[in-house]
Amino acid sequence: MELRRAGKTGLMVARIGLGTMTWGRDTDEHEAADQCRAYLEAGGNFLDSAGIYGDGDSERTIGGLVGTLFRREDVVIATKAGISIREGSRDVDTSRRNLISELDHSLSRLGTDYVDLWQVQIWDSSNPLEDTLSALDYAYNSGKARYVGISNFSGWQSARAISLQEQFPTKAPIASLQSEYSLLDRSIENEVLPCAIELGVGILAWSPLGRGVLTGKYRFGTPSDSRGASPHFASFVEPYLDARGARIVEAVNIVAEGLGYSPLEVALAWVRDRPGVTSAIVGARTGAQLRGALKSEEIVLPQIVRSALDDASAVL
Repeated sequence: MELRRAGKTGLMVARIGLGTMTWGRDTDEHEAADQCRAYLEAGGNFLDSAGIYGDGDSERTIGGLVGTLFRREDVVIATKAGISIREGSRDVDTSRRNLISELDHSLSRLGTDYVDLWQVQIWDSSNPLEDTLSALDYAYNSGKARYVGISNFSGWQSARAISLQEQFPTKAPIASLQSEYSLLDRSIENEVLPCAIELGVGILAWSPLGRGVLTGKYRFGTPSDSRGASPHFASFVEPYLDARGARIVEAVNIVAEGLGYSPLEVALAWVRDRPGVTSAIVGARTGAQLRGALKSEEIVLPQIVRSALDDASAVL
């Protein structure tokens, strides 16, 4: 699998990353190991997690694979902090105090003394940005994080954070910017993507399959074993099950049938090769689904097809 550089840093990650949001909850340890094994055998090296995923169970599952399924130094482990569930409610806190505490908890669950990439998961308007960024500096300068990044920031928020970190050589440079990006959601093309390209930061695209909708599994209803039917993810999938989404899904299916590929392969290849994208992060329910996604490594979409998909998914 091709490795790409994250922005102007030395961090090299596979152009398809393995998302672990469901690990330890909807995906048990044996299934997670099967997915990880398939991914590593395909040449992948990038596992993406967050402290909030499964209330830490995702990180614990990854930690259980270190030293048994792979050597720590052979895999890029990324995690995120800043969002947690407290007393049943979603809590956003990107203060230096909370972020450093979350980092220590993540390292403990992962069973390692460093992460390769540590990311602030969300913008927090209630906390000074300089305070948030000082936690990244601490993690970077202490060696607890080899590289740092931001996630789900808007264009101006990203530009502000990246620019502040460039002011002094002692501050941790922003290596990556993780954002949702797919044929169903191209909103980062307005400001976030140009910002990342201009400032030399790598884009990590999450949900490149449009939360699973672009695979075509929801064309004729919601399968009982799908995320759309899960109590954890039904509201996550629902926004793309509208008329516009249906039109884009049909366009992807037409392209897939014409080229002899699966809709999943077409949708993933489109994101993977967009300008500025370092890695497209995919999550799968089963090892079989992941192996299907990894087949996209074998294809390159012709430019005429990419243009047709651009037109079909353009916001009117």
